[in-house]
Amino acid sequence: MASLKEVRNRIVSVNSTQQITKAMKMVAAAKLRRAQDNIMQMRPYAQKLGEMLSTVSAGSESSSDSPLKTVRPVEKVLLVVVTSDRGLCGAFNTNVIKATLQLIEQKYAQQALRGNVEIFAIGKKGAESLSRRGFTVHTAYADLFGRLNFVAVKQAAEEIMKDFSEGRYDAVDLIYNEFKNVATQIIHADPYLPIRSEDKSMRARKTEVNYIFEPTEEEILSELIPKSLKIQLYRSVLESNASEQGARMTAMDKATENAQELLKELKLVYNRTRQAAITTEILEIVGGAEALKN
Repeated sequence: MASLKEVRNRIVSVNSTQQITKAMKMVAAAKLRRAQDNIMQMRPYAQKLGEMLSTVSAGSESSSDSPLKTVRPVEKVLLVVVTSDRGLCGAFNTNVIKATLQLIEQKYAQQALRGNVEIFAIGKKGAESLSRRGFTVHTAYADLFGRLNFVAVKQAAEEIMKDFSEGRYDAVDLIYNEFKNVATQIIHADPYLPIRSEDKSMRARKTEVNYIFEPTEEEILSELIPKSLKIQLYRSVLESNASEQGARMTAMDKATENAQELLKELKLVYNRTRQAAITTEILEIVGGAEALKN
């Protein structure tokens, strides 16, 4: 049985840990409110921009000339993996890493065997984990959450689009957590480049309407396609940020509850140990008195 001092030290340690987890939960809750507001404002804009691009490109032949729509045999692959910079957020990062490895195994196994799968890391945890597994990891934007804004994400998107247009990669996929609520995050592994064309039935329905373009279709599409890709990446990063704070808030809440349960058990052990020590002392006193009497 542990001594009273050991149990008392453990109680002090767990109590300190509980105070830390409570504070981290409160910080995550405050950050979550801001992150949730940001993503709720971004979703309608991103959706409407996607619809606009789809509508304009549906009846346009010039959209097929964009280098971002060029379909090539997939030899080299870039995976944009969005994780967090810090841990203590439950299975948030682990789920993204698992989804990335599963995507590679199911879709890009041959390319991975030839060493043609590279990782574009947004978030330090993904960069560290995947580099340990032997993948080539680009970490220029791994600390993007420390300076999270549209300008930083736009630069990352421009670099990805430039590499694809120059033929450095034949396919780019995006893996991230979508925010649903505080306790639920949905893993997405979506194609990012090349931009997929719509099926013929959808194209036929949209080309029934005649549009007047001002300026020309080419100019509109040359602006809309890169802008849509930048917004898509920015939305993914915002979704991941909100998901991270929700996951951290949930994890810290569970940790606080577990600490409370552990404190109850330790206090019970402490009281039992203390009672046993008192009983032992009483027995020693009684035994000593009897010995003196005899």
